[in-house]
Amino acid sequence: MTREEKRQRQRWKRHKAREMKEIAKGPIDLPFLVLVLMLTVIGLIMLFSASFPSALKEHNDPFFYARSQAAFAAAGIAAMAAMSKFNYQRLRGFSTVALLGSMVLLFLVLTPFGVTRNHATRWLKMFLVAGPQYQPSELAKLGVIIYFANTISLRKDKMRTFQYGILPYMAILMIYAVLMLLEPHMSGCILILGIGAVMMVVGGMHWGWVTTGVSAAAGGLYALLFTDLMEKIGYNSDRIKTWRDPWWDIGDKSYQMAQSLISIGSGGLLGVGLGKSRQKFLFLPEEHNDFIFAVVCEELGYIGAGIIMVLFALLVIRGYWIAIKARDRFGALLAVGVTTQIALQTFLNIAVVTGLIPATGISLPFFSYGGTALLIQLFEVGIVLSVSRQIPAPKAG
Repeated sequence: MTREEKRQRQRWKRHKAREMKEIAKGPIDLPFLVLVLMLTVIGLIMLFSASFPSALKEHNDPFFYARSQAAFAAAGIAAMAAMSKFNYQRLRGFSTVALLGSMVLLFLVLTPFGVTRNHATRWLKMFLVAGPQYQPSELAKLGVIIYFANTISLRKDKMRTFQYGILPYMAILMIYAVLMLLEPHMSGCILILGIGAVMMVVGGMHWGWVTTGVSAAAGGLYALLFTDLMEKIGYNSDRIKTWRDPWWDIGDKSYQMAQSLISIGSGGLLGVGLGKSRQKFLFLPEEHNDFIFAVVCEELGYIGAGIIMVLFALLVIRGYWIAIKARDRFGALLAVGVTTQIALQTFLNIAVVTGLIPATGISLPFFSYGGTALLIQLFEVGIVLSVSRQIPAPKAG
């Protein structure tokens, strides 16, 4: 290459860099941002209301959980703001690292470095032997979203083939599924599979494979829920029994589900009032975590809980709108991945708390206690906002 050609290439690179910088300076999607901030603030208020009895008993400090969550929320909002100004195209270079790194962390959970709680080993310490604990499954969701968005956006028509559009992604999802089921972490496994499947469909997977996959999933779900398969393999069979009859062992195995339904029923139409829940006083287990929505129903009633569900629905709709309007396939798939995660996680949590589906141990986005989970969720929201900044302006006239 001659010197003149090198100078031309450098000028072209500088031109493209300036062009991309200008593109990334568009306005963020204000409705999506407002909905996220509203849910985060309401979530912090409800977390404090739900957690202060157990925080007082366990830590002699009624603000223990709320203070910690508020600190992570502040860090998450800062990360969201920073990510919204970051050109999401640069995430392409981190896709493989994100995927392989999250797999390594999930593998480490299964080693002596893993931390066990309630008969499940799902946590790692930040520095393996010390530091705050977090669930690598949260990072795994992000890794799948970035990697799938990058590779699917590049393959286009190849996504309709089995060799390029099905096999490699199924292999990746199966690796994640095996690692999570060994913890065991059924809810994380369901989320990873669901996010990956939706991104593959949106990316152009042949509808014949979609029909096959949906049929297989429906058949497997029927076998798990309506036959004695779970009892034969001995995995979470008590949860299936509790789903079928929440009162079958109210003194032990179905206690939590029964207390959740009591909480929801106690709220009635208008609720008992913010901060006035009775079930949170050590009757309802995980009242500030997976079952916080039961406290929401008790204190705010069906109307208050319904408004929160509407806010989540509007957030999901707006997220998919951003995906439709995105400048390119990569941005669209990133927005689809993040929005699908929020949608699935919200639906599954509320479905579990209300007894619609068997318990899976899944948290409610922006509400359930878990600092690192909230931090990552807000960071992912920043990715969607970054995509929204590059939406082409509507043509005049």
